[in-house]
Amino acid sequence: MSRSNAESRPDPWRSPVIVAQIPDTGLHRKLEASAAERQAIAEVGGLREVLSAHADLDIVPRSGGRVQVTGTIRARVGQTCVVTLDPMESEIEEDVDLMFAPEAEVRRMADLIEEGQDDEEPPEVIDPPEPIVNGMIDLGRIATDALFLAVDPYPRKEGAVFEAEVTAPDPEDHPFAALKALQDNKKGE
Repeated sequence: MSRSNAESRPDPWRSPVIVAQIPDTGLHRKLEASAAERQAIAEVGGLREVLSAHADLDIVPRSGGRVQVTGTIRARVGQTCVVTLDPMESEIEEDVDLMFAPEAEVRRMADLIEEGQDDEEPPEVIDPPEPIVNGMIDLGRIATDALFLAVDPYPRKEGAVFEAEVTAPDPEDHPFAALKALQDNKKGE
């Protein structure tokens, strides 16, 4: 899914959490995508269908206005086998562990990472935190992104094996067959 495509459509599954309303003890959220949300996820993700999509997430405030989101995304998606072209279903279970930070801090960290790229030996790069946009974190978007990352782009039914059609090569079918035919004609004259 390209970034520009994702930005041109609304998110298929939304569940915003206002950061200022997260208690110090954190929040626990169990989400289940509705039929309409599952259909929209399938359309955006290029899937035949999404039969179920669930998120079980913990949202915990950290120092400096940061928020950590951890949990598991589970889904059952309908795809098409790339070998047999038969419909098939795949189970997805993806763990999530993301840190969110205020947008200004994320920009500052991105600038620091860019400055560090001038070094001869790059330091071990850690993933910068995700930005907290308009004081909110969208748990539905987190779940959708995790689901898309976990989907097998080339699904195969169990036991399906691609076998190329094998034909014995014709000894007269090679790049120089026409030249050989001309040469044989000259010998016969």
